[in-house]
Amino acid sequence: MTHGHPHETARDLMNPGAECIQAHETLDRAAQMMRDSGVGALPVCHDDRVTGIITDRDIVIKCVAGGKDPARVRAGDLATGLVWVRPDATVEEALSRMEQHQIKRLPVLEDEHVVGMISEADLARHLPDDQLAEFVHRVYAGP
Repeated sequence: MTHGHPHETARDLMNPGAECIQAHETLDRAAQMMRDSGVGALPVCHDDRVTGIITDRDIVIKCVAGGKDPARVRAGDLATGLVWVRPDATVEEALSRMEQHQIKRLPVLEDEHVVGMISEADLARHLPDDQLAEFVHRVYAGP
């Protein structure tokens, strides 16, 4: 299976300029940042280093549905493990990471700093329909 043009990289796919939320910030602040930026995930940073990622679904399922107060829970408390790629990673490598970990958003890091995020919308803009359909099937259908 080939993905994208052989010379395309994660940098070509990504949406540049992803904004981090600091680990000490609360989930209500994370939700506000997501709303204001029109995104569904934020990298979580501690001392300018990315330590994880938090999604809108994390806030709903792990906080709100669990009866916790989003104004009291910190982003760092819910940040999930960090799966990422370098900007020069191939499109195939980025898709493989996303499929392997069954994630829909992938941070692009350079020197431990976020330079962008790859989302399903980015894939939809860059991949042929058959490759996009295969990716969606693998991520949503599971192993």
